[in-house]
Amino acid sequence: MSIFSKIITAIRGGASEAGEAIVDANATRIFAQEIRDAENHLTKAKRDLTGILAKQMQAQRELDRINRSITEHEGYATQALGQGNEALALEVAEKIAALEVELGEQQASFDSYEKGAQRLKELVKGTERQLADYQRQLSMVKTTESVQKATAAITDNFSNSNSKLLNAKQSLERIKAKQQDFDDRMQAADDLAAEGSDQSLKDKLSAAGIGEQQTSANSVLDRIKAKQG
Repeated sequence: MSIFSKIITAIRGGASEAGEAIVDANATRIFAQEIRDAENHLTKAKRDLTGILAKQMQAQRELDRINRSITEHEGYATQALGQGNEALALEVAEKIAALEVELGEQQASFDSYEKGAQRLKELVKGTERQLADYQRQLSMVKTTESVQKATAAITDNFSNSNSKLLNAKQSLERIKAKQQDFDDRMQAADDLAAEGSDQSLKDKLSAAGIGEQQTSANSVLDRIKAKQG
């Protein structure tokens, strides 16, 4: 294969890949449009079927008319024979023969319309079922596509926000540490103030049992007993 042929083949291969990529990227849209196209064709088919059914009804009416005419002329022929007028009866019989030929032709037309209408009815029903199934499938495809897009968006956002979440956590820890440092400083200041006051000294003496002690009920009772003795 020449270099030029290989280049052409490569270009064709690239065009094919590009075309497939476009089809894949727009698969749902293409599927939806194909369904709409099929629905339009089905609508036209139904109109055509309506026309065929109308012709079938017309053919049926013509059959009924011819059959009535044949029955009527058979009665005429019977009456002519009853009168002994065989020539007239023969003429009527020729008319009946012509009507029977017409009846056969009309019956063939009616059968053709009936057969075609029945086949088209089955095709229409089958197509309607198929389109209904495709519509359900399209709905599920669209829903799945939306869910997949939402999942991808969440995944992308989570991946992109990992560093932001880490930064936020670090910021929160810094705030808490700063607030704890403030509380510690306030407690330390309170402790220093208490240690420098008389109350701190009294607390220490009281804890050691030195100095003025609070009077208890037992000590009062012991004092009263001592006075009585």
